[in-house]
Amino acid sequence: MKNSKLIEALNNCVAHCNYCADACLDEDDIKMMVDCIRADRACAEVCSSTAKLLATNYSDAPEMVEYCHKICKKCADECEKHDAQHCKDCAEACRKCKEACEAYLA
Repeated sequence: MKNSKLIEALNNCVAHCNYCADACLDEDDIKMMVDCIRADRACAEVCSSTAKLLATNYSDAPEMVEYCHKICKKCADECEKHDAQHCKDCAEACRKCKEACEAYLA
């Protein structure tokens, strides 16, 4: 499938963001995790929508991929502020997705 590497990275990012957001709800200081949860939810939605769009033959996708690149960076930056393993794993998935977006846009 065309764009399969990017679609795979996007779906991996969605899974990590959804897991991270849910795991953040179990943290002791949940107020400290609010920005992380919001970033995770937004990133998961944008990556999911972008993956669905790329799975079609719709050709006007670069702007979506550019926005996805931007939100993955923001989510990674937010997750990296926290010590929880789920946040570290999510940040790594977001960085890989950001790199896949860069490769697509190159």
